[in-house]
Amino acid sequence: MAIVAQQTKLSKILWPVLAWAVALIIFFPIAYMVMTSFKTDADAVKPELLFTFTPTLENYANMTENYDYWRFASNSIITSVAATLFTLFVAIPCAYAMAFTPSRGTKDILMWMLSTKMLPAAAVLYPMIYMTKAAGLYDTHFLIIMVLSLINLPIVIWMLFTYFKDIPKDIIEAAKMDGVNTWGEVREVLIPLAWGGIASTALLCFIFCWNEAYWTVRLTTTEAATLSKLIEGNRAPEGLFFGRLSAVSTAAVGPIVVLGWFCQKQLVQGLTFGAVK
Repeated sequence: MAIVAQQTKLSKILWPVLAWAVALIIFFPIAYMVMTSFKTDADAVKPELLFTFTPTLENYANMTENYDYWRFASNSIITSVAATLFTLFVAIPCAYAMAFTPSRGTKDILMWMLSTKMLPAAAVLYPMIYMTKAAGLYDTHFLIIMVLSLINLPIVIWMLFTYFKDIPKDIIEAAKMDGVNTWGEVREVLIPLAWGGIASTALLCFIFCWNEAYWTVRLTTTEAATLSKLIEGNRAPEGLFFGRLSAVSTAAVGPIVVLGWFCQKQLVQGLTFGAVK
């Protein structure tokens, strides 16, 4: 019994210490990026000045005055919000049909959709650029919204499908017996019952859209360029300007980190509402 009690006390100390160590390892790059954003470009390349430097807002002032940060930020907001809404508009009816009126090929369709995530993006980059330029869609909000929606649609459908499967079919059947049409079932019954799962899925989809860099960098130049393009633009033949790059990265990461911090309770509740089985 003494050995068991000793192991219990040791585990109570060991696991929190291990959790804090892992959290600090994950948080360190973010903290280093934020700290570097307050250094000059000259100080940013000097590791010995990690904790001994004079903070400056020069990088942030340069970002807003010379790099038109707000235009890139507004493009990120427009494309991320619109792509999230459009993805949910398509995914909710799809997940509803698969969850409550499944067919023999439902599982095959779900696996096929998930398999599209395994396609290397580089394999379709040049055809995508060629077709979008020929169609006059290159560097437009519409193109970025469609690309972001199609990228995240399989994952969103999968998540919503698992959430909807946890809802008893008897509730939907009772609504049918009361004369509610299909749209009424989705609007009046399904969405209120699965609101937590839908909200968490929307939040994750928004984060994925906001963080997408590969396509937003390669399919835009100026008009629809997002914050990822602004970050990529801090490269020059002379090298990387780490101070300015860190400031732009902090300004790009900051809003999504704050959003996730305030919505963490809803996010966890939504993610535990259903699970991929």
